[in-house]
Amino acid sequence: MLEFWIAYALIALAIWAPPMEQGLLAAAALVWVIWSTLCSFEGGPAMGFRVAGLWRSAWVIPVALGLSAAAIAIAAQIGTLHAPVTVSQFFAHYGGYAIWSFLQEFLLLNFFLLRLLRRVPGKHAASFAAASLFALVHLPNPILTPLTVVWGYASCLIFLRYRNLYVPAMAHAILGITIAITVPGSIDHNMRVGLGYLTYHQHHRPSPPTAARSTTPQPPSHG
Repeated sequence: MLEFWIAYALIALAIWAPPMEQGLLAAAALVWVIWSTLCSFEGGPAMGFRVAGLWRSAWVIPVALGLSAAAIAIAAQIGTLHAPVTVSQFFAHYGGYAIWSFLQEFLLLNFFLLRLLRRVPGKHAASFAAASLFALVHLPNPILTPLTVVWGYASCLIFLRYRNLYVPAMAHAILGITIAITVPGSIDHNMRVGLGYLTYHQHHRPSPPTAARSTTPQPPSHG
């Protein structure tokens, strides 16, 4: 648990630190997580790095895509959809976020959840504790904070049932990108959290005269 709380403290400090110190704290958190993982490595299968469980848990991806499609349809109807207009723009803006989604799921499931399971009785209680801590580092974002409680809890239960990391990571990427292209930046501050959310300044641009907006959003920095 000492490894647990040092990692969590470094991540929280990085999120709330000024830009000059943020990079240093983020690097320190990364080094600590890597070192702690190597010291207490439980093996690839136990950490979800396996093909087994992939197909049995594959139903999660269509569910995530269905939720994404519904959100995109609603956003298009009310005029808040701001997706990139070409495939190349989409990957340029959100390819990195897909990698970040995998790293977040690794931290949530492999670093925090597996340690909480040793201290918190019951998988549901451990999953809720991990999801709550996951949500706290998304404060004060009013969109991401409640959604990460729900998704974090679901992701933990999916992982514990199928013991596969890849499916939760893919679903995380789908849902995160959906939020990025459907929620206005004035509300979620381009998916920023911590100090970045509080210091965000939206660039006001005139809206295109047509309903199909071509404005390309900035890629999310956290979330």
